[in-house]
Amino acid sequence: MKRKSYMSTKGFTLIELMVVIVILGILAGLIVPRIMGRPEEARRMKARVQIEGIETALKLYRLDNGIYPTTEQGLQALVEAPTAGMLPRKWREGGYLEKGKVPKDPWGNEYVYLSPGLHGEFDLMSLGADGQPGGEGPAADINSWETE
Repeated sequence: MKRKSYMSTKGFTLIELMVVIVILGILAGLIVPRIMGRPEEARRMKARVQIEGIETALKLYRLDNGIYPTTEQGLQALVEAPTAGMLPRKWREGGYLEKGKVPKDPWGNEYVYLSPGLHGEFDLMSLGADGQPGGEGPAADINSWETE
């Protein structure tokens, strides 16, 4: 009959577990602050991508109809044929936006559309996290004439 010694059993000691926990704590302390600022950056990037998509739809509208929708017709003219103002000549059946609706910006606000614009044939902007014109940081506006 063999006796098992306690030294030959396999497993982790309390000290080894504590070292691993301390290392994970240090890594979390270094990484978490960097990740926490990312959601706002992701929202701003999503707004830029949506603005570019809406710009493409506006350009297709212009190719079909010779003009951009007016400010009064708004972006809704990309999903429903306008019934007021300059009526489109060849409005595309099904509209110009894929999902059949005008997206809201990542903060749940409507995009601001001006035609004619102050910076080009049309201006398209998201008012940022605060929903107010101007602002800095997360509250800064995202403008079509500034996106690259």
